[in-house]
Amino acid sequence: MLSPQIPVAKEGYPFIGFAAFATLVFAVLSYDFTALLCLALTTFILCFFRDPERFVPADEDLMVSPADGKVIIAETVTDETFTGGQAFKVSIFMNVFNVHVNRNPMSGTVEKVIYQPGKFYAADSVKGALQNEYCAAVLRTPAGQRMAYVQMAGLIARRIVCWLEPGDEVKKGWRFGLIRFGSRVDLYLPLESELMVHVGQKVRAGETVIARLSQAPSTD
Repeated sequence: MLSPQIPVAKEGYPFIGFAAFATLVFAVLSYDFTALLCLALTTFILCFFRDPERFVPADEDLMVSPADGKVIIAETVTDETFTGGQAFKVSIFMNVFNVHVNRNPMSGTVEKVIYQPGKFYAADSVKGALQNEYCAAVLRTPAGQRMAYVQMAGLIARRIVCWLEPGDEVKKGWRFGLIRFGSRVDLYLPLESELMVHVGQKVRAGETVIARLSQAPSTD
């Protein structure tokens, strides 16, 4: 049974508290219009940091989405940075209205976590893909496959939060971080994966199946 949880990410508490306090102050001072604006801002921030429970598919070979949003890339690439070879790349763009808590797409062992400072171009642009700040986790699945998932900053998103550390044993669907305020997450999957999403499709973290992974062990 799932343990009870407040459906708001704790990283949002300071922002929600400040906005709510400002709303209260302006209301007490009878600045009605400003108080209404602050109330709208408080509501927006509360919605942004919402953290609903998700129903994770039980099949071990099914990879789930790490983020809520829309698939903007699904193609074969040469990935020398994370997985060291040919891979399927799936990019998921999160706008400011999506849930921004990220979840592990598969169970396995975190081999390494790579943080790279960079720029803050629009996350769905070519410049953003090449130059933006990111934090990547490289995961080895129980079947021996290597995959990576990359949190990328964007034009508005200026804070990547990742709780993973090398050596962590993680479960599919577990929360591993978030990005403030709107960005993207890239997946790099083994070529033997069977992709089950397409460009333009909307996905939900921890629930939408991105791919089916072969259970054959990796040879590298």
